[in-house]
Amino acid sequence: MPAERYLLDTSAILALTDQEDGFERVEELLDRATSGDVEVAICAMSLMELFYITLQEQGEDAAARLVALVKSWPVRWIFPDERMLLFAGRLKAFHRISFADALIAGSAKLSESVLVHKDPEFDSLAEEVPLLSLPYKRKS
Repeated sequence: MPAERYLLDTSAILALTDQEDGFERVEELLDRATSGDVEVAICAMSLMELFYITLQEQGEDAAARLVALVKSWPVRWIFPDERMLLFAGRLKAFHRISFADALIAGSAKLSESVLVHKDPEFDSLAEEVPLLSLPYKRKS
C-alpha cells in the first residue's frame, strides 16, 4: 500500500482540466498514482459537482467528456456511507462550509488522505484535515 494518500477536491480537478495555477501538482500526483508511488482518491460528490458545473457552463457533451476523462484516471472512488455522512454533518455543523465540501473533507479525513484543493473554504478545517492548498484564484 502506498505511504502517501491524497484526495482531490473538485477545485483541484478543475485546476488540472482548466490548466489553472497549480495544475502541475495535480498532474504530478496522478503520474505518481499511475506508477503506484501514491494513492489518489476522489469523493463521488466531486463527480456530481464536475458534471453540473460543466453542464451549466459548456453543455451536455462537454460534461459527459469531462466525466469520462476523470473516470479514466488512476484514482480510487470514495462513495459516502453512514459513517462518512455523519462525520461530514459534524464538519458542516461547526464550520462555514458547503454540504459538498463537508462531504469531500470528510472523505479525506476518514480515508487518511491529504485534501488537495484550491478553495479557501477549507482553510477553517486545517486542524482537522491535512490540506495541500494549490494557488487560489485571484479576485478580479
